[in-house]
Amino acid sequence: MDSQHNRNALSMQLLAELHTGLDAAEMAGARAIVLRHEGPAFCAGADLKERSDGAPDVSPFVSVLERLMDSECPTIAAVDGAVRAGGIGLMASCDLVVVNSATTFALTEVRIGVAAAIISVPILLRVPASRIAAAMLTGEVFGAAEARSIGLITHVSDDVTGTVATLVDDIRAGAPRAVRETKALLRRVPTLTRDVAFTEMAALSNRLFDGPDARIGMQAFRDKRRPNWNQSDT
Repeated sequence: MDSQHNRNALSMQLLAELHTGLDAAEMAGARAIVLRHEGPAFCAGADLKERSDGAPDVSPFVSVLERLMDSECPTIAAVDGAVRAGGIGLMASCDLVVVNSATTFALTEVRIGVAAAIISVPILLRVPASRIAAAMLTGEVFGAAEARSIGLITHVSDDVTGTVATLVDDIRAGAPRAVRETKALLRRVPTLTRDVAFTEMAALSNRLFDGPDARIGMQAFRDKRRPNWNQSDT
């Protein structure tokens, strides 16, 4: 994101650029998608100048959140600046969230007379309501340590770029299909009853163990080398 004049606020232009970037990543068959920013702020939330004339079309924003959540490959938010309001929803839609230890967050919607409605969907999929209630009800500022303790983010680092690079390398070390299936089960299993979950996951385990990636991976393990997933059809 590079709209520094408004602290990367979620203008229609910025959202269009995000969709273009996601399109390019998908067409390239990316193994991971990193959402990063230019300037001192990750995202200031909604572009209030655009919204001053009434409720805008929110579908481009909803679609960006859905695409980050539903992408087959892992999505990573690289956060090296302040995050406010809708920016927290954008960040929370990513699978992994790496933030600088000095980062601050605030869900400021109530202070301008609205609610964190749309972004509550990805946020509450990550964080128990009781752990985020104070921030949503008061608009208070909180830091990286608190954000991690409630599960809103996954990593705190003084070297965001380096940490993200390590995560991407580690993702690439896994088999493409195995990573895709793992992302999918992280979202699906919590929605299932125990018996259904065991049935579905047993079937998935059998498919993967019988597949080419398992043969490649286990042979590489025996040979004490890194597997070459280019030999796989996944």
